This record gives sequence, structure tokens and C-alpha cells, in this order.
Amino acid sequence: MLGGFAVTGDEDGLPKGTRSLLLLGPAEPGFWDHLQSQPEWDGAPDPVDRWSRRVIGRLACDLGAKALFPFGGPPYHPFYAWALRTGLVWESPVRLLVHARQGLMVSFRGALALKEAVPLPPPAPRPCDTCPAPCLTACPPRALTGAGYDLPACHAYLDQPQGQDCMTGGCLVRRACPVSAAYARLPEQSAYHMRQFHR
Repeated sequence: MLGGFAVTGDEDGLPKGTRSLLLLGPAEPGFWDHLQSQPEWDGAPDPVDRWSRRVIGRLACDLGAKALFPFGGPPYHPFYAWALRTGLVWESPVRLLVHARQGLMVSFRGALALKEAVPLPPPAPRPCDTCPAPCLTACPPRALTGAGYDLPACHAYLDQPQGQDCMTGGCLVRRACPVSAAYARLPEQSAYHMRQFHR
């Protein structure tokens, strides 16, 4: 679990009667090796999404909860806004989400909407408050800055030979985050996600 928050009344976008929302995502080390051994890793499209539906869907059934996913829309569930309510995730200087333990490598695979109030992790200090923000200058084409995200500039850079470092090791901005650097995400996993992003 990457975080959660209490829900005190019915809210748009959440199933009626939700009292807790838990956000779920990969835990490293180990997730990438585990995922590649699963039946969804069969060469068909969207293995990560299919794995998420199966595993989180089963967990929801076991708990009497409702599974919600950041994919499969439109409409899309507001995972960004939900994450900001956990006290463990914040907007970074480059506007990507930053997690207390995973840094800019945070990835949400789904959420569980529970009808019960459950104990939640306590808030953590925002890591960016004591960080020199190397993320602000890590992007060579300046596609990710404090002003936002220039998606065409990012894709154009990834098409160039100098963009291969991002393609094989993951986004330089995400890797520049000191919290991300301490998180055990494999370069192979980042490379896979870069290929999915830059098709």
C-alpha cells in the first residue's frame, strides 16, 4: 500500500458508502521479477494492466471492496488528486508525483474503496522540502520543468540518439530524485515503461 485516506461522506468518483480509499502500487525489490513470471506476461498487450486487474480485483473481492484503476477510461479516476490526500505523496517541483519512499518512481496500479474505516499510515515529511531539486535541471530538452510538461519536446528528444539513456535506464528527471535513487527499481523495468510511453 502506497497510502490511503479516510472518506467521511459520499464523494463523486467513489462508490457510495466508501469510508477508506487505499492506493496500491509495486513494491521493490521483487515486483518486476514477480510480474514477469505471471500468466499476463504472455506477449499480449497491456500485461501490467491485466495483472493489476486480476490481482487487485481478487483482493477487492476477498475484502468486500471495490477495485478502481488508473487505466481503462475515459472517464479516468483522479489518482493524482487522491494521492495528494494520503500525506505520503506530493506534487514535486516538476509537477510529477513524489512519494515518501519511492520518490518520482511512484506508480499506482489501482485502489481499493472500502466500506469500513481502517487504520492508515501516518503522514510523512515531504522530501522536496529539504532537497536541492535536481529534478528541475535533469531534463536535457527541458521537457519537464517547474513550468510543467512539454510532451512533444520529450518525445522529440527520445527519438534522438542522446535520448537513448532515458529509453534504456528510465527518465533522467525521475532518476535525479534522491529518493528515487535510493529505491530499488530495476533499469529494465524503467526501460519497459519508457517503451510503452514512447511508441
